[in-house]
Amino acid sequence: MNVLVTGANGFVGRHLCRHLANCGATVTGLVRSSPGAAAVAGSCARTVVGGNLGRDFSLPGEVLHGQEAVVHLAARVHVMRETEVDPDQAFSEINVLGTERLARLAAEAGVRRFLLLSTIKVNGEGSETVAYRGDDPPAPQDAYARSKWEAEQRLWRVCRETGLQGVVLRPPLVYGPGVGGNFLRLLRLAAKGWPLPFGCAAGQRSLLSVGNLADAIQRCLSHPAAVGRTFTLSDDHDLTTRELLTLLSAALGRSGPLLPIPAGFMRGLLGAMGQGAVADRLFGALRVDCREIRSQLDWTPPFSVEEAIQRTTAWFRDGEGESLRRS
Repeated sequence: MNVLVTGANGFVGRHLCRHLANCGATVTGLVRSSPGAAAVAGSCARTVVGGNLGRDFSLPGEVLHGQEAVVHLAARVHVMRETEVDPDQAFSEINVLGTERLARLAAEAGVRRFLLLSTIKVNGEGSETVAYRGDDPPAPQDAYARSKWEAEQRLWRVCRETGLQGVVLRPPLVYGPGVGGNFLRLLRLAAKGWPLPFGCAAGQRSLLSVGNLADAIQRCLSHPAAVGRTFTLSDDHDLTTRELLTLLSAALGRSGPLLPIPAGFMRGLLGAMGQGAVADRLFGALRVDCREIRSQLDWTPPFSVEEAIQRTTAWFRDGEGESLRRS
């Protein structure tokens, strides 16, 4: 199979390109600028510099011709410290208009299938009682999530008008070797071995290892039952922050105690510091129901949570962790 992967040099893109190539696919990696090409040089048959996605995005015709599938990973992602005057417009330009433009170009070039990586944030920010499904009413709460929801709708419009086979995946937090963001912050905390105030962090959250995500994407590109579907997916093993930190600490050979400070107190403290969203992620629940992709595509996550965490902490020890210990 010939596959074009946008955002090929990103965290997910690097793992996906390698996985697809190992499965026998011929991968073309689309990157925003020339330096990104080096990151996927060993996994992609070729790399193409495409610049920024947006309303006027275009590609040389030969890039898409002959491709059987497009995996669209590139996006303007969630921004912790937003600097745009109009965040909705900034997200829309890249995530909505860019997705629609790419999907139309793909359809015109004869591409068969188009997979959009969306986000579970389209469903909402979490619930103590509900595990999110792909057919739930959308409830996006911020500009990023709203743009992803609209991108999904634009893709389905293109599919109806052209016959392009669309697939949408909504993952929760993705982790693995090379991860950044909040998961990397937890790794750094666990590596310190300090006492941490998360002994009462009991809200269950779904996570997804990048290896499991890459495998699910590969299945969606080839399985006929994936067409026209929106799937939520996870490792199918939910963890509280307390349990996650315990696993990370053990894998890193650390034993910092988790102090039983009441979750309500920690939420109030973090909220007073302007970190209410961080408090929600540490103490709140966000569970994902992945039964549909398992049943419809006969997909099972190939990596257990324990295996995925071992792989992630091994990467951390070998690179990020070494610099941390020397500091």
